[in-house]
Amino acid sequence: MRKPLMAGNWKMHKTVEEARTFARALRAAVGAATDREVVVCPPFTAIFAVAQELAGGPIAWGGQNAHWQTHGAFTGEISALMLKDLGCRYVIIGHSERRQYFGETDETVRRRLQASIAAGVIPIACVGETLAQREAGQTFAVVERQVKTGLQGLAPDAGIVIAYEPVWAIGTGKTATPAQAQEVHAFIREEFGKLYGGAAAAAVRILYGGSVKPDNVGALMAQNDIDGGLVGGACLDVESFLKIVRYPVP
Repeated sequence: MRKPLMAGNWKMHKTVEEARTFARALRAAVGAATDREVVVCPPFTAIFAVAQELAGGPIAWGGQNAHWQTHGAFTGEISALMLKDLGCRYVIIGHSERRQYFGETDETVRRRLQASIAAGVIPIACVGETLAQREAGQTFAVVERQVKTGLQGLAPDAGIVIAYEPVWAIGTGKTATPAQAQEVHAFIREEFGKLYGGAAAAAVRILYGGSVKPDNVGALMAQNDIDGGLVGGACLDVESFLKIVRYPVP
């Protein structure tokens, strides 16, 4: 069985004190959940504070990006090794906003994935199509390219997590229907299987990331190939995120 994973991507939100308060409240409310995994990904400035609040508890924490080098003259970048030093278990790689605003490509995503795995941090690799690509009938071609190029050369037992995030449903209030999301998730699992075999495909967790909210998480999680959520705006409020984390198990 694939353990469900709910990851909250805070993006560029929360000061250190806001992050501390949030993490403390979330830890108290989540308790000792064992049938699902909960992760928060604060901005880099707040990771240490969040780690202090969550240390020893059931909630993991991670980064929102990582460079492909361990160190060097890369002003403004953070290495996966630095994230590991902060106790990060996960790191988001290739988010659509990184691709759209900061020039990420399938190739740089692949390099960042490899570096994260080498550092012992589990990457959450993001793939997904834009509205124009979906309307042009290119969804599967785009996702296939991102999976094949981005995951090329990775070890099949690396423990990578994949997140399908239809770009047209991020921060727009629009959400892929459960059937639409399931269709692409099943396709991703099939493509992963072509790369690494059936056993690896059956084990890999594939998250849905596209306006996941308390009122749609149950229907999404009822789908066979959806193993969790990469949550954006709805994860910034403790009560909202808790409702998502506590989605009813089918």
